[in-house]
Order: sequence, then C-alpha cells, then structure tokens
Amino acid sequence: MRRPRRGCATLFAAALQAVLLAAPAPAAAAAEKPIASTGEEPALPVPAATYRVHGVVQLLEKGKPSSDPTLQPRKTVVVFEPALKPRAPRALTAEMSTAKKEFAPRLLVVPVGSTVRFPNLDPILHNVFSISGRNSFDLGLLGKGPGKVATFREPGIVRVFCNVHHGMFAYVYVVATPHWATAGEAGKFELQGLPAGPGRLTIWNERSAPTTVDLTLPARSPVTIGVEITMPRIPPHKNKLGKSYTGGNYG
Repeated sequence: MRRPRRGCATLFAAALQAVLLAAPAPAAAAAEKPIASTGEEPALPVPAATYRVHGVVQLLEKGKPSSDPTLQPRKTVVVFEPALKPRAPRALTAEMSTAKKEFAPRLLVVPVGSTVRFPNLDPILHNVFSISGRNSFDLGLLGKGPGKVATFREPGIVRVFCNVHHGMFAYVYVVATPHWATAGEAGKFELQGLPAGPGRLTIWNERSAPTTVDLTLPARSPVTIGVEITMPRIPPHKNKLGKSYTGGNYG
C-alpha cells in the first residue's frame, strides 16, 4: 500500500488523531461480571469490552469540500488494524462482472486469500488484468460467459483494468483485519466491535491516496475525516504490456 502523501492529507490526519485521542468513547460495551465459583466449576472468563468509531468522510479539494458531482463518498473504505494482530478473516468468493463496458461493482472489499470471479456479461471481448504486486493477474481475452478467477494473496489496493477498453476500471481492497466498513452515500461510516488498545486507522477513496493515523481505543466519536482528492475520474494507466492504449476496441 502506498504511503500517504504529505500536504493536506497529512494535516487532516494529524487533526483527526488529536480529536480521536482526546477522550474515551462513552459507548463502550460493559463487560459482564464473572460468575462466582462454587468450588465445583471454574469461573467464566470476563469478555473483553469492545468499542466503536463512527463519523463522516468528507471529500476535499485543496482543503475545501469538493463540488465535483462525479465524486462518490460510498467509494470510500475505512479500515482499523489493531497493533495486536487479530485473527485473519475467513477468505471468501465474490464476483465483479463486466457489463456495458463497466465493472460492477466498481469496488469490492475482500479478506486476504479470497477469490474473485470476473464474468463477462457483454457480447464483446474483455481482457481483465491488474499489475498490483503479488495480486497481479491477467485473465486473457474472453468473450461472453462465466469468465475466470483471480486470487488475492496480500493486503492492499488492487487496481483492475481492461486491456481492451481504457475507460474500464475497478478496485479490489484486500484486508487482513475484520474491522472495516464502506461509507454510505452521505459519507457516514461506522466500525463496531473494535478491541481496546493502539492501532491504525486508514481511510481511502477511489480518487485519493490512503490517509493513515494512529488510534488508541477507546476514543471519542463521531468524527469528521477530511480526505484530499488527488486522482482524476479515470485513473491514469497503461495496458498490461506497459504501453499506451491505441484507442481500438474489439466488438
């Protein structure tokens, strides 16, 4: 995962960290009292208290709320990674279709080890690929049908493209923690069941660099998180051979 850019995103991260660490969350779940031992049965363990962080993601341009109608707050992922590494979430199988020369959905969040199938619903050829470290794949040129699958082996942002159509793009966000959420239409998000102690909060929109701050729970919320938009609507990219697109389409 790329390191966050300095500048506006760094300033918002620092401000967010100061707010988050100001006071404990008032809504921490109360731990149950242990059952007293009778001498015949051991006392039950005390469940660990869990916490939540919730708030709103605000998409910014040059430090001010953006008026770009093409921006989508719901294409924002919020991830909390505790310093004490949690049990990895179970891998799953998901789908991302190609239809009408678009990927649907355009954003998937899956655990490490998950497999995604890319069925082609168009009557034309597509070649889905990604150049993203160990998560790189190339499904080849395929017509309408069930498509092929790709397995994602490490956490990070996987940028998905079509080698035939430059304007097709999507993202698979691979997580190694069970603590994640996507924002709603208005940018609202909520993370529940978080463990106490230090960790790292990462906020990423499809048109931003990741913004990362240190976070110790319990912490005060709700919070407003500013994310600086730095990417155009169609991310700059070359084809799978590292060359510019020629503009020619199949079908």
